[in-house]
Amino acid sequence: MSDTFQNNHREAENLARDLRRKGIRDERVLAAIGKVPRHLFIDESLREYAYLDKPLPIEKGQTISQPYTVAYQSELLKLKPGEKVLEIGTGSGYQAAILCEMGADVYSIERYKELYLTAKETLGRLGYQPHLFFGDGYEGLAEEAPFDKILLTAAPDMVPEKLLRQLRVGGWMVLPLGGRMGQKMTVIKRVSEEKFSESEHGDFIFVPMQKGTEE
Repeated sequence: MSDTFQNNHREAENLARDLRRKGIRDERVLAAIGKVPRHLFIDESLREYAYLDKPLPIEKGQTISQPYTVAYQSELLKLKPGEKVLEIGTGSGYQAAILCEMGADVYSIERYKELYLTAKETLGRLGYQPHLFFGDGYEGLAEEAPFDKILLTAAPDMVPEKLLRQLRVGGWMVLPLGGRMGQKMTVIKRVSEEKFSESEHGDFIFVPMQKGTEE
């Protein structure tokens, strides 16, 4: 095992310890954070910042979320191994890797072709096998529904109706809900075919969710 690999692994484990101090309690989330090599999901020029608890820029004006945010959203999902999860906004692929590491059956949509291709290459190289799609997150994946959980990594102004309909009864969606000035982390549970319950879990700032795709 190379010194570089050991250093990266140590840094990832230190990041997980930092997130525990900040209030993340789900041991499976922390274990995944401690194992996934975040530095491989960002540009090499930003390598020294890979394991700091901060968001970093990726292509297309997007970001790889702050590790605390990734962990917080993952914790709110309350994942059980084998659950079918739809992620809206693959981005760098880091969040998908965390979900895979936690044993989820991951379906992920990305609207930017370049990000979709880069994430596919990175995740494949690391041995993760989520189902990746280039498409419009607002449409979801009706042909693969229903999903146990749905996670949005970009912020819509309003809850996308089509995504609600792709949740199974008893499942739930975690999303940052609100405009450009900031959002509330929101959990929406599908109680029955027509009834949903909603709860808020703090203030966050995400990039806005956009419709359509971009080659």
